[in-house]
Amino acid sequence: MAPEPPAEHEAFGTLGEAARAGQRDLATAGIEDAGRDARLLLVAATGCSTADIIAHPERPLPEEARERFAAMLVRRAAHEPVSRILGEREFYGRRFLLSRETLDPRPDSETLIEAALGIADRAGWREKPIRILDIGTGTGCLLLTLLAELPQARGLGTDISADALETARKNARALGVGDRAQFEIHDVLDGIEDRFDLVISNPPYIASGEIAGLSPEVRVFDPRAALDGGADGLDIYKRIAAGLDRVLDGAAVVEVGAGQAGPVAVLLQQAFVKTRKAELSRHSDLGGHERCVALLLQL
Repeated sequence: MAPEPPAEHEAFGTLGEAARAGQRDLATAGIEDAGRDARLLLVAATGCSTADIIAHPERPLPEEARERFAAMLVRRAAHEPVSRILGEREFYGRRFLLSRETLDPRPDSETLIEAALGIADRAGWREKPIRILDIGTGTGCLLLTLLAELPQARGLGTDISADALETARKNARALGVGDRAQFEIHDVLDGIEDRFDLVISNPPYIASGEIAGLSPEVRVFDPRAALDGGADGLDIYKRIAAGLDRVLDGAAVVEVGAGQAGPVAVLLQQAFVKTRKAELSRHSDLGGHERCVALLLQL
């Protein structure tokens, strides 16, 4: 059932009044960037643009739009992320649908895309029919972005959630890459028999004991299965490393949390220490934090 909007919201009748009231309500609820979030929700509720809000604050707000906006404010004041309220998130310049069982893509994860594309350029994969495996695909944002950027590539996205896979399929169709993407239920590498040129993953990497301290936007609204990496946050990396030699022919790129780049690099290197030489690299996000680890097998 949708939350009831506060009665005082019936008073705002123009775009400007709505924007100011929304900012005030969200700020009172402790929301950072309250003005920005209020404008984003007002744009979604009315179908107008941010420029309209700024240039025409006197424009009347229809009753239906006012009710939508008021209900959205209630949800955001409860710390539900704007992306969850709108049901979509922009990632690497493309829009992705979200669902209850998918992680909300973060801009920091674009670091993995840049690292993977750098490897693709180095290996000459831009126009080659490479195969990509995305472990724990969620919305499909990583796999589908790479398929859009690498027009000859094909990919398999796996997840333990049927709901997440259906969301990824919808995103694949919307982005026009559905004919090059498959989605199957697998738990990490269990049941994966094929080999791939590129393996990518943004696995759960938060230590179990740290989840309670996360912001409510993450702790309450992201699925715990997409967050909980076990006692040290490394459970899924260990499982990936244990089977990587069996499925990988080229390169692997995985996202990591704070302080995990070193341990994860060791795990990936150990996966090939007896069979292949591998080159490892670490890649930082725009904030300067090591965000992903890449392994490139030497031919």
